[in-house]
Parts: sequence; C-alpha cells; structure tokens
Amino acid sequence: MSITGLVIRATGSWYEVLHEGERLQCRIRGRLRLRGTRSTNPVVVGDTVHLESDERGEWVICDIAPRRNYIIRRASNLSKESHIIAANIDRAMIVVTLVEPVTALEFVDRFLITCEAYKVPVTILLAKCDLLQEAPEAVAEFHRTYEGAGYEVIDISATEGWGVERVRQMLDGKVTLLSGNSGVGKSTLVGRIDPSLDVRTGEISESFHKGKHTTTFSTMYPIGDGGYIIDTPGIKGFGLIDIEDKELWHYFPEMISRASECRFYNCTHTHEPGCAVCEAVKEGEIAFSRYESYLKILDDDDKYRK
Repeated sequence: MSITGLVIRATGSWYEVLHEGERLQCRIRGRLRLRGTRSTNPVVVGDTVHLESDERGEWVICDIAPRRNYIIRRASNLSKESHIIAANIDRAMIVVTLVEPVTALEFVDRFLITCEAYKVPVTILLAKCDLLQEAPEAVAEFHRTYEGAGYEVIDISATEGWGVERVRQMLDGKVTLLSGNSGVGKSTLVGRIDPSLDVRTGEISESFHKGKHTTTFSTMYPIGDGGYIIDTPGIKGFGLIDIEDKELWHYFPEMISRASECRFYNCTHTHEPGCAVCEAVKEGEIAFSRYESYLKILDDDDKYRK
C-alpha cells in the first residue's frame, strides 16, 4: 500500500506526516539517507513524501516529491554539509530583535541572501517593539536600512498584540517559514496568532543574555484558511552554502539596482574605480551595515570553499 502525505514534523529519527487529516509516525528508507550525502537531513518539514507500509505495518518514507524551493544553511562551522530548514515555502518571515536579545545584522543579511538565492519571498518582523518605545531612532534606522534594500518590515509585539493581526492575514492560504535567533519570540508569536496551538516558549538566559532554545525540532502548524506556519528551532549562525564570491552581490537587491552603472562589467564592488555600488555606499544610498555584511561574508566564507 502506497500513499502520499505532507511532512509536518521532523526529528531526524521519526517524521510526522499528515495524510487526509491523519498524523502518521514514519521512518525513512535507508536509500534516502544515502541520496542526501551532503545534507544532514534528507527529509524536511514541508516535503511531500510517498509512504509505504512495511511488513510490521509501520509507515516508511520511500520517496520525496521534487521541491519547488527551500531554505538551506551550512550545517556547522567548516562543515561541507548542508542543513535544509524547510521546503516548499510560499513566504519566509525572519523575526529580529534590537533588544533582549540583539539580533546581529549580518545574521539577518545572511538569511535574506539565502531567501534571494532560492527565490523565497521574505518579510522582516521587528519584534519586541514594546521594549523600544524609548529608542525610536533605532527603529527608524532599521526601517531605513531594510526598506531601502527593498524588504517589507513589520513592527510587532507578540506580548502586546501589536502587528499580530497583520501577520495573521499574511498567513492565510500560504506555507510560511518563521525563523530567527533563540529568544526573539517566534513561539510566542505563533501562540498569539492561534492560542489553541501547543507551542512552548522560554525566557532569556540572564548569564549570557541570549534566548534559550524552546523549539527543538521544526514543526508545521495549520493556520487560518488553509495556511501553515513552520516554527523552527532558534538559529545561532547562518553559514551560506553553494553561493560563489562572484555571484554574492546578486543577492543584495540594492546592489543589483546600481551594478549596471559600474565602469567594469565584472566589478566585484570592493575596490574597483568607477564602482557605482561603492559610490552609493559613500552617499548613504546603500546602508553601510549591508555593505559591511557583504564584505564580511566575502572574507569569512572563503575558508569554507577551500
């Protein structure tokens, strides 16, 4: 007997698959592990999979339907393996905080680059805005940086309910990935969007002022009118994979819009005379923090390609 279902939870050993409203506990067939030799997780949340019943009556994932897209990162420092966070996504939302904890802008930029590379529309959720009422200049600067790069930024506070309804409306009928560092309030936001969902939340670690991990495995929850939201484990770092130095700038929309004005067609936007991108940075038309991320990624990620 063979059936098709949607992977809604992946632990690495067992997978929860939704089939006609029923949740099935499944294992994966060994050959699927071999197929994903460069990936730590050959089957991910969001995958459409084909199941067969084995001799013991247990369900086994025997094949994966082609993915239309996915979000991927390097598995660990200096690793050549990849880790796919989720697949078949209509939209990604990255939750960012400027306080308790502070999200590094380079982390945000790396996530956005991956979304650009794999053609996943992305929205930035600036969370815990109730804690930023005395720092309006920081909020305004963040908006200038990322709206200037072409991204939608929504101010939210899951505890106060600010912006939650706007986010909820964006989820209807879509598969949405929710990602970010630990402690930024992803699980709190999911619980606020739909209080009936059993989503664990945690507090901030006082010793390191970083978020404690609350979501252990990626989980897909049904939301609204036929939509799903994928709540992911908190991510500390976001190593890029399969993006070459020469193509990196292609994933910065604000660089793309100016690159045609560069003197040299193969400009790297680092040192060449007549570089329109560098000039835009000097003039403040491209945020320096974004350009700084570009240079850091060029420098830091070279070691991964050796």
